[in-house]
Formats: sequence, structure tokens, C-alpha cells
Amino acid sequence: MTGTDNGREWALITGASAGIGKVFAQKLAREGMNCILVARRKELLEELAGQLKSHHGVDCRVFPQDLGEFEAPAKILEFVQGEGIEVEVLINNAGFGSHGHFCDLDSEWEMRMIDVNCRALVGVSRAFAPPMRQRGRGSIVHLASVASFQACPYMATYGATKAFVLMFSEALWGELKPHGVHVSALCPGPTESEFFQVARFGAGRSGPFVGAEPTEIVVDRGLAAMRANQPCIVSGFRNWIKTVAVRFFPRWVTTRVAAFLLNPKNFGLEDQSK
Repeated sequence: MTGTDNGREWALITGASAGIGKVFAQKLAREGMNCILVARRKELLEELAGQLKSHHGVDCRVFPQDLGEFEAPAKILEFVQGEGIEVEVLINNAGFGSHGHFCDLDSEWEMRMIDVNCRALVGVSRAFAPPMRQRGRGSIVHLASVASFQACPYMATYGATKAFVLMFSEALWGELKPHGVHVSALCPGPTESEFFQVARFGAGRSGPFVGAEPTEIVVDRGLAAMRANQPCIVSGFRNWIKTVAVRFFPRWVTTRVAAFLLNPKNFGLEDQSK
């Protein structure tokens, strides 16, 4: 079943209210896919759904849901099944980060990050991958990061969650490739999105937006990787060089370099570790 009479395939996008998730929805709708939009902010989802319907003639369903809730994946699956929809493309985009001295960061915020970035991603994948495998087709994109490739002092939890996403995605790619299902981990560097505000970066002279890539370019690369069934795609040549370079140095060296670059003092934030 398709859940609509227009005969179009369906994409489900988490974290669709802004940033990378919103652009994924816009580009997939432009290509003629119906969209299920999932995020916390209902008003933004409804506004986006209206735009996609009017500009591209696609069907859109809005499901406001906090991915940090334990039952979120089950609720999303129940909604989709209730609508009679088969999900052909799954974009697991929802996630966030934090920046600062780990010992000074809010404990609940860090634990919630693990829930959204890792547990919810696994749960939503587990909900929709089995039907894809049974049909012998489907595509899944997980939002990882260049932070997936090394330890990230002052972004310790975030970097660890993205390393999990990368390894999980590549393992899933290996399992589902023989069944005709594509799985790709998209690893962007700094991107023009709400990420840095949510992560609470400062606005120092070495601000976080230096070298940020346009979101549309990042999404185009993610969609290209999805169609080519690349298990991992690093967005941008400079970012790719960085991820390759870390393989040639001891971990302690790359960790020290990252600690220097990500030190909160470089972003105009007070050093609270003293």
C-alpha cells in the first residue's frame, strides 16, 4: 500500500523541521517523493509540509515526535502503519551535539544526546529495515559526521555517538546489500545549520561557521551516495583529506590536535575547568 492515490513512493525524514533534514525533504519532494516529516516542532513541520505540497504536488504527513523519548521509534512505526504507508527511503537525520568541558556539561543533556543520536536511530532503522529487506529494495541514510573518525575532546559524547552511527551504518550496509537495500552514512563537516547554536558554541574569532558547507551541497552528496549504495560518504574534499590523514598518526596525536582546535577558549567561551 502507498497510503495515497498519487502512486508516488514515500520517504521518512527525522529531524525534518530545519537544517539538513529539511533540505532532504525538499529535494526528495522535488524528485516526486511523498514525505513523512518527523521532528519535535509541529508548526515548522506543518509549514514545510504545506510548501512541499504546493510547490511539488506531493503528499506529506506530519508526525510531531521527540526522538529522545524511549517509545519514539515504536510510535513512528505505529503512525506509518496506521496510514498504510510503505517507506521506501529512510533519512535518519535527527541528532544534536554539545561543546565544552565534559565535567561541566549538563548530565541529562549528554544522556539525551545518546538517546537521540544512537538509540532512536537504531530503533527507527529496526522498524523500517525488515520490510525493505522483505521487498528487496529500499534506502537508508544515517547522518554521521567527520567527528566519527577520531576522538573529539570538548565534544566527547557527540564524537562518540557519531562513531557509533558510522560503524552501525557500515555493518548494516554489509547485511542488507545482498538483499537490495542501500545503506549510507553521510559524514559532513561544519554545515550551515542550527547545529552550532544547539551545541552552544561561542562566537569567538575562530567561530564555528568558518568553512561551513552549504546544506544543499551536503544533501546532494548524501543522495548520490544513497543511490550508489556507498556505505560512507565524507562531504567535501578538505573534510575527506582530514579523515584520511588521521589514519597515519597515533591516536594520541590526533586527539591532542583536536583538543587544541576545539578548546572552548578558541570560541570565546570561558575556561571552566580551573
